[in-house]
Amino acid sequence: MEPLSQAQTVRRIVDRLAFGLPTDERRALCRLSPVRATQALLQRAGEPPRPPSFTPVPEATKRATAEQKKARRQVLAANARLLTRWWLTELVTSESPTRERLTWFWHGHFATSMRKVRPAQLMLTQNQVFRRLGAADFGALAQAMILDPALMVWLDAAKNRAGSPNENLAREYLELFTLGHDNYTEADVTDAARALTGWVLRRDGSSTRAQLVPRRHDAGAKTILGSTGDFGALDVTALALGQQASARFVIGRLWARFVSHQPPSEAQLARLIAAYGPERRIADVLTAMVTSADFRSPEAALVKEPVLWLTGLARQLGLTSARLAEPLGIGKRVTLADAMLAGLDAMGQAPLRPPSVGGWPAARGWLSSGTAAARLVLANRVVAAAPPRLTGSAASRLAAAAELLGVDGWSRRTSDALVGVADRPAQLVALAACAPEYIVSR
Repeated sequence: MEPLSQAQTVRRIVDRLAFGLPTDERRALCRLSPVRATQALLQRAGEPPRPPSFTPVPEATKRATAEQKKARRQVLAANARLLTRWWLTELVTSESPTRERLTWFWHGHFATSMRKVRPAQLMLTQNQVFRRLGAADFGALAQAMILDPALMVWLDAAKNRAGSPNENLAREYLELFTLGHDNYTEADVTDAARALTGWVLRRDGSSTRAQLVPRRHDAGAKTILGSTGDFGALDVTALALGQQASARFVIGRLWARFVSHQPPSEAQLARLIAAYGPERRIADVLTAMVTSADFRSPEAALVKEPVLWLTGLARQLGLTSARLAEPLGIGKRVTLADAMLAGLDAMGQAPLRPPSVGGWPAARGWLSSGTAAARLVLANRVVAAAPPRLTGSAASRLAAAAELLGVDGWSRRTSDALVGVADRPAQLVALAACAPEYIVSR
């Protein structure tokens, strides 16, 4: 099969780095070279979004009554819903889609769940760090995460003290966040956990921060990844990122989510490591990835995760924040955003609630029959909120649906399925959004 044309390559870049864009925006980018289109997407930073305002959470005390405990749980739940709706709205409507796309990627990489990290403010703070540092130096992001309050709660880091080390954060930090499996030893985990002892969480008004309590810290010599010294938390980051395996691991994670489920060749990996450089430049690595020959290969297909699939569809239909906030019926409190989040939950990917510290699966795991049924229900819901206007013959309507959704065209099998609903534009687009040509980013 022939490599993609320049316009097809840019369309794929838009799909991978920006979820998908409305037709006019995508056409404008397709007139640029792949490098310039990538730079244009990365430079669309704009102002960071205004964060939501949470209801103050009552203090948890041992003397709290059953009613007080219930009230506290209700506030925590309401704040969690508010945060999740807020981020879904940002994913769909932000003028900086690549920034939000990277924020989503890092949320899956440093996977942290609201189910355990109950105050929404902690998850918001982490989310803002991803948004601020996601395209820059991975070293700064990794350093911020090792003392991130939400991640500390998620991995029991505040329980880690001299004489009784808790290894959860140390283990996941080495295996899942910076180095990958088989690139460290159990002894490295043990001493990294000792280096992380003594950090607790202190609440200051509405914010929570990590604070070192010296008497809880193990100040003895530690040997981590071949180096020995009186190491602390930030030393763990430096030691891990100083390993050659770290660049390969981080680049591999980016490649799997932005380019292909098949790993890069050694020659390609060397090129990407050079782009990453000692500054660990994420934006430069992404640019090198999407302008590579491998990216232009027809074989570099990716199955869209539910959030990427839904966000792309909503963006291509032009859903606005006002439309997302509208109730679905008179007197009802459920909004379109609520329904979309319920649909994502049914598909197995609720934002801010990854199933484990390993994040969500990729590839064919999202192609089950159960996911397909939930996807069709959700597609019909979203398309009904922004009905497309398609005119002309059945063939022209099928072509217009492909243009709207940013796909090159339909297979014979898909066309045969779509032509039966060509006279019903909303149903046509909803069904097309569930076709293999759209579910799999090609």
